[in-house]
Amino acid sequence: MHKRFVWAIASAALLTSFTAAAEDVTLRFSWWGGGARHEATLKAIAAFEAKNPGIKIKGEYMGFFGYQERLSTQLAGGTEPDIMQINWAWIPSYSKTGDGFLDLNKYKNLLALNQFSDVDLKMGVVNGKLNALPASFTARMMMWNTAAFARAGLKMPATWEDLFAAGPVIKQKLGDKAYALDGEPYDIISLSHTYAHQKFGMPYVSPTQPKVAMSDAAALEWVRAYKKLISNNVAVPLPIRVSLGGSEKPTEQMPDWVVGNWGGVYTWDSTLGQRASTLDKNQKLDVGEFLTLPNAKNSGMFGRPSMVFAVSKRTKNGEAAAKFLNYFMTDPEAAAILGLTRGVPAADSQFRSMVRSGALQGPELKAYLQIKKVKDAGKIDLPSPLFENVRFQKFFREVFETVAYGKVTEEEAAKRLVEEGNALLQRIK
Repeated sequence: MHKRFVWAIASAALLTSFTAAAEDVTLRFSWWGGGARHEATLKAIAAFEAKNPGIKIKGEYMGFFGYQERLSTQLAGGTEPDIMQINWAWIPSYSKTGDGFLDLNKYKNLLALNQFSDVDLKMGVVNGKLNALPASFTARMMMWNTAAFARAGLKMPATWEDLFAAGPVIKQKLGDKAYALDGEPYDIISLSHTYAHQKFGMPYVSPTQPKVAMSDAAALEWVRAYKKLISNNVAVPLPIRVSLGGSEKPTEQMPDWVVGNWGGVYTWDSTLGQRASTLDKNQKLDVGEFLTLPNAKNSGMFGRPSMVFAVSKRTKNGEAAAKFLNYFMTDPEAAAILGLTRGVPAADSQFRSMVRSGALQGPELKAYLQIKKVKDAGKIDLPSPLFENVRFQKFFREVFETVAYGKVTEEEAAKRLVEEGNALLQRIK
């Protein structure tokens, strides 16, 4: 009897350990970002784990550069994390038929999908399958150092004419190092694209087909708008940025920005805090009006999900992943921890809690409401994901670089954008 009793106790203990082990789940979660995002995300993970004993989240984080390359290698080898922060434009590359990621509809009983608008949800749907949920919606905005414009005797530009006219005045009043606007190369290319898009009503790349949508005349207008921006002290020319530490060096790291020699920047609304963070005490950043041509055929506002979250189709713990995503993306407690580190939350529950707490106010709220007004009116067309394809971006950036250095005529650059652009789109579709 004694041996049988001991064996029964041992068997029960072994069964208990196996049961506990089965309940313990570890999910890998990858994201990119800076120090503030990393710190906030780790705190949100800890809060989730405290509420959900048995579920552990292993963070895998880094800066943006190199992130896609690492993720692509992982997906190709079947070693991707359970939960992934990805760029919205990458979805077609990784999930052309909707089978590249887990269909989150399978766990809709665990996800508060009613907190997302139908428009936002559709942005993550491929072939009827919910591949991803948007963290936030972001668009490119005009942000002005009102103190710099005041020193030049100018108001914040409200029209394109105001912007083009501001360059010479700012140079005269603030000196040879002064410009009305800064931006990394892609920022200024995007701003000039907005001008051509408004005037002709078509983006560079068709949103539905792998082809150039711009006419020859529209492409030429795009190039001319870019050249006009980098002339007469309107936008900081590419060669100047290169001489100051690199064409891709963030605006907030440029000394001329910090002291107010540069009057504004065209960038994502989600970067407002970053751009303002380094300004000296004599400067003040504010959100300006979105520049729009009279009788514009399209708003031209470049907007899309700032980033989305997807779950691996190979995950063995889809239910736990759904629970974590639901907390991370819709719970007010998570919103209080994460703040604006990924932009204004797309989930209504988190947005409202941030407004009530005062976490969302001032320029950030002003930018959000400006974008929302245009978005709700149906005047923001989602760009083609191919516009942000790495190979394609490398191509048209190189074209505009030749324009910046005066190596080609406007007509030659426009011809390349249409002809070579079409050929490349056919190869990478």
